Amino acid sequence: MNIIGLIIVGAAAGFLATRLMRVEAGIWTTMAIGIAGALIGGVVLRALVTVMGLAAGFVGALLGALLLVWFWQRYKGR
Repeated sequence: MNIIGLIIVGAAAGFLATRLMRVEAGIWTTMAIGIAGALIGGVVLRALVTVMGLAAGFVGALLGALLLVWFWQRYKGR
C-alpha cells in the first residue's frame, strides 16, 4: 500500500480507534493518531498485507491506531 493509501486508511482507522476506545479527541488529533498508526501498522504488518490483501492493511492500521491511542491516554497527563 502506498503512502497516500496509508494516510486515507489511517484517517478512517483513527476515527474508528478513538470510538472503540471511547476517547474524546479533536478531528486533527484523531487523524494524526490514525495516520501515525497506519504508518506503524503498514510497516509492521507488510507481510500480512501481501498474504491477505487490503483487509489486512486496514487491520494493521487499526491496530497501530489503537496502540497509539492507548499510549496517548496513558501518558497525556504526565
